[in-house]
Amino acid sequence: MPAEATPAIELRGLTKRYGPLTAVDRLDLTISAGETFALLGPNGAGKTTTIECCEGYRTPDEGTVRVLGRDPRRDARWLRPRVGLMLQEGGVYPMARPPEVLRLFAAFHAAPLAPDELLARVGLEDARRTRVRDLSGGQRQRLSLALALVGRPEVLFLDEPTAGLDPAARRRTWEHVRELEAEGVTIVLTTHLLDEAEQLADRVAIIDQGRLVALGTPDELTHGQGREVAFSARPGLDRAALAAAVGAPVDEPRPGRYVIHAENSPRLVARLAAWLEQHDVVLGELQAGKRSLEDVFLRLTDETDQTREPAA
Repeated sequence: MPAEATPAIELRGLTKRYGPLTAVDRLDLTISAGETFALLGPNGAGKTTTIECCEGYRTPDEGTVRVLGRDPRRDARWLRPRVGLMLQEGGVYPMARPPEVLRLFAAFHAAPLAPDELLARVGLEDARRTRVRDLSGGQRQRLSLALALVGRPEVLFLDEPTAGLDPAARRRTWEHVRELEAEGVTIVLTTHLLDEAEQLADRVAIIDQGRLVALGTPDELTHGQGREVAFSARPGLDRAALAAAVGAPVDEPRPGRYVIHAENSPRLVARLAAWLEQHDVVLGELQAGKRSLEDVFLRLTDETDQTREPAA
């Protein structure tokens, strides 16, 4: 029997502190080779620190980090050509033009992608003669993606890859991610756009206050949250009256989004529809047996915020 493949990324008990603040708290994660993995969490949850430890920019206070089986700091020279980083803001010389920047970065690698082909791949051909300082926000994002890809990485870290992109450019970036996964690249994605994670990721980890609060495929997380029927309507409905009508508790986790905590059934849906008609409420959306990833994210992070002491 062949030996089990080495994980692309493995964290065991990762802990990182900044003075009295514990940014990452005994985090365990294993990411398989060729997997697209989304790391989600509210601002200050510890996502960036976790990624920086994987990239070798931060030293853990406790625990271990392995990327392609190596220590990111001790084996930085070996790992650097095999890892691509797409950052929200990069230190690119502002007077350079995209082909010049790509050729410079290509020179750091033994077998880089052709800069001209890469420009076409990310949709920057029309900006060939534009200086970096004059690129739009979306064009800079595409240049950052090209720079992350030029060395043919085995592991790719994408930090908010579609921030500032219009819908068409966002979809093209999704296509790039899917192509890279098909080529066997391991992708670690951080994003605040939860539909993006739901569309792209094989698995999702949600962290809050430095701790793992959920891990699974998008389907597991959105289906595995218990009995409920969710719907959208105008904010501020009389939840007590609605709960009495449907015979189950009703929450409003965010304005205009309601969750009925009961098993989906024709009778429940009929009671809900009758109550909405009686009160002249227009139904916006109805979900039975499945939440959106956004609902799961908000529920989990709200719960942890309420049950844990804030970091000093």
